[in-house]
This record gives sequence, C-alpha cells and structure tokens, in this order.
Amino acid sequence: MDMILTGRSMSADEAERAGLVSRVTGDEDVMEQALAIAQRISGFSRPAMLAAREAVDRALEVGLREGILSERRGFHALFATPEQKEGMQAFLEKREPCFNPS
Repeated sequence: MDMILTGRSMSADEAERAGLVSRVTGDEDVMEQALAIAQRISGFSRPAMLAAREAVDRALEVGLREGILSERRGFHALFATPEQKEGMQAFLEKREPCFNPS
C-alpha cells in the first residue's frame, strides 16, 4: 500500500526482505547464479518439478482447501513414477538419486 500510494521505489535488498524476489546478486554474477540454479533444478525428477510448479500455480488460483487437495493428488500421483522408486532406493542406499541418466 505504501508503494502504491506514495509511488516510492523499492531497492533489491528491500524486495528480497519483503519476499518479492528470491535472491539478489550483482550484475557480474547473474549468469553464473542462473546457471547454478538451472543445474540444481535439472538434477531433480522432471515429473516432481512439473507437479511442484503446477501446485504453486494452482494455489494462486484457488482457496487453501482446494490447493491442499490439489497438492495431495499430485503427491499421490508421483508415487506411480519410476522417479519415486529411484528416489526411495537412493535414500535407502544413502546415495544421490539419478533421475536423468545420461
């Protein structure tokens, strides 16, 4: 409300503290940071990442109750995937899972 009514700008650090941005980095580090994030995400299960993204998007459109039900349905659906089996096996073997074998 403050920003809307006063037209005040917000610094990147203030936006981060307010939860409007997930991280702040210097111009010289942007590409390195973006590639590191992409590398980390690409190591996770693709179906799980798609389900997580869908759950977040859905939560923005519906109420809490429907959002939780939608998330639960996605969670249960993921148990039928090979990635779930690999994740559980890796956990039991105390190793990193390999979701995207090359």
